[in-house]
Amino acid sequence: MVLSLPNTGKKIMTSSTPSDPQAQSTTGVVYAGLAFLIWGLSPAYWKALGAVPALEIIAHRVIWSFAFLLPMVFLMKQRHEFAAALKNRRTFLVLACTAVLIGANWLLYVWAVNNNQLLQGSLGYYINPLVNVVLGMVFLKERLRRPQIAAVLLAAAGVVYLTVSYGVFPWISLTLAMLFGCYGLIRKVAPVGSLVGLAVETMLLSLAALPYLFYLAAGNAGFLFRVGIKMDLLLMGTSLVTAVPLLLFTLSARRINLSTVGLMQYIAPSGMFLLAVLAYHEPFARAQVWTFLMIWIALAIYSTDSVVYYRRGK
Repeated sequence: MVLSLPNTGKKIMTSSTPSDPQAQSTTGVVYAGLAFLIWGLSPAYWKALGAVPALEIIAHRVIWSFAFLLPMVFLMKQRHEFAAALKNRRTFLVLACTAVLIGANWLLYVWAVNNNQLLQGSLGYYINPLVNVVLGMVFLKERLRRPQIAAVLLAAAGVVYLTVSYGVFPWISLTLAMLFGCYGLIRKVAPVGSLVGLAVETMLLSLAALPYLFYLAAGNAGFLFRVGIKMDLLLMGTSLVTAVPLLLFTLSARRINLSTVGLMQYIAPSGMFLLAVLAYHEPFARAQVWTFLMIWIALAIYSTDSVVYYRRGK
């Protein structure tokens, strides 16, 4: 999953002169809802690829995503921005760094899903906005408002409680949140849109993924073209799971307010949470219940403060 949300490091510009503001807003909400719903239900897709090692899944994901995104760059008339990103040394280096971060995020997430750790993955994306607040304070010298401080402290208390009471440190959750938080923070200094940025990132990751897949094929160890047409289509379809929600999100961001996007972002981890508990029956002990409750309360405080602050600024 990759997206840019409030406080994740990339500003989203909304259309300043829509022909019908109400229609634009309604369409934007639909696009955003579909994007977050796809991200939230994507674990079902990765579960279908459970027989394939996570590293091989990610290798296919970046290669097929680049093959899908590159034509989209031309269709959406962003080829000049794509070429400029490759020619500008600073932008290229920034995107090389973010490519490593998002690749690591994808790898850990897919591994977590297919090793029955989806609850931790869900928790990671729940606390990501709060991690972004902390990163902004540390690296961008942003001053935290009192509700933000309260939300961060409550979320931290939830993590400590889970570690002490359940005896499990949620390293997957925290690593996912940190990787994605650092991704957004660094992407802030790269003046490229979501589509172009991800196209460059998947291109760079493909430089490592292609030799790896050729190595697997040479040793008759890869899954592509060896198991069956269903598996082949699932591996190729990882591009759609990656690119389609991104395009929907990009279209929505031009039509709705940041505060609306900020509230809707919780659809994705909520979908993951429901799948983990109801569909995959992952253990959900009392300590985890209290931890999620504290995180949800923290997010309610954070979201309310963000909406109020945004409206005052507007």
